[in-house]
Amino acid sequence: MTDDHPDVTLTHEREVTEPVQLCLPGGTTLNPLARGWSRVPMHDCNLAGTPGRKKRWDYWAVLGPTHTLSVTYADIDFLGITDVWWADLRSGRTGGRNRSVPGAAGISLPDRPGTAPLRSAARHQVLDLTDEPGGTRLSAAWTEADGTPASMDVFVELPDGHESLNVVIPWSDELFQYTSKHQARPAHGTLTIGDEVIAFGGDAGEAWGVLDVGRGRWPHETRWNWGGGAGATTTGEVLGIQIGGKWTDGTGFTENGIIVDGRLHKLGGELRWDYDWDRPLEPWRVVDPTGRMDITLTPVHDKHTKVDAKVLGTEVHQVFGTWTGTVVTDDGAELRVEDVLGFAEESRSRW
Repeated sequence: MTDDHPDVTLTHEREVTEPVQLCLPGGTTLNPLARGWSRVPMHDCNLAGTPGRKKRWDYWAVLGPTHTLSVTYADIDFLGITDVWWADLRSGRTGGRNRSVPGAAGISLPDRPGTAPLRSAARHQVLDLTDEPGGTRLSAAWTEADGTPASMDVFVELPDGHESLNVVIPWSDELFQYTSKHQARPAHGTLTIGDEVIAFGGDAGEAWGVLDVGRGRWPHETRWNWGGGAGATTTGEVLGIQIGGKWTDGTGFTENGIIVDGRLHKLGGELRWDYDWDRPLEPWRVVDPTGRMDITLTPVHDKHTKVDAKVLGTEVHQVFGTWTGTVVTDDGAELRVEDVLGFAEESRSRW
């Protein structure tokens, strides 16, 4: 890498370097010492208090050249959600199984993410997300809507020293979110739909694991952007992309950064997102006004979700495709990516 941008703008945000509790005693007020970002998970998410505003989730995705899949395990206080989803990016065929649990009965996520397995067993869906030496295993079995049996067994590696983007977004002392975003984690395994076995990683081509951990107290109405991806730069570095927006506006912190060969380079400013909500399969361009990022996603598939229950509801466009463009590291090196696997989304929720 060369020093292409000697005047690179570094983040102004406070870096957290020691373990810290997210909340003050009582679990409803943000601990001032928790504000900031870290390269590895440092926060103990000791949420408590009256049900309604607390949200806890682990979301996994695996990006491959022909297929993508995801697993969600969530407790949003009044509802538990376990969800498996997959898509064939060539044909547009999709499947999976969603399960909603009133009151989130039996759905439990630890205060310290990654310290306990996440399990759920029901008639048509069984999930088991377990940390093992070197990474996390995503195992699931379910019945498709047409009765076809399906399963997955995918291992998402966590290489030694691989960094993630962990940050607390403070809307106020009472409303705040801790997020731990992992990109560019190698993955390998299989997705089986009936007699069809789809391989990820190895001889089947590159595959990348994504993890989104969320623990916080949210306002009723929210909008956010999120995007990510991974692959090789034109000069051979392994690049992970982690970007977001809207929900972080005005808080003084962002979830923006790049991971280069396992090392996080934090972007402290808000990004400019340029896309059309009504035409989600048109390109999505994301630009850093200080010059550290200019990338465009060319989508091939839109996962459109819409639920309207009057007081509660959500609508999401999550698009999958490939990123092309340039990013700049903390030391001023400009890296170019061409057609690396990725995704972007906008979510609008009342929850």
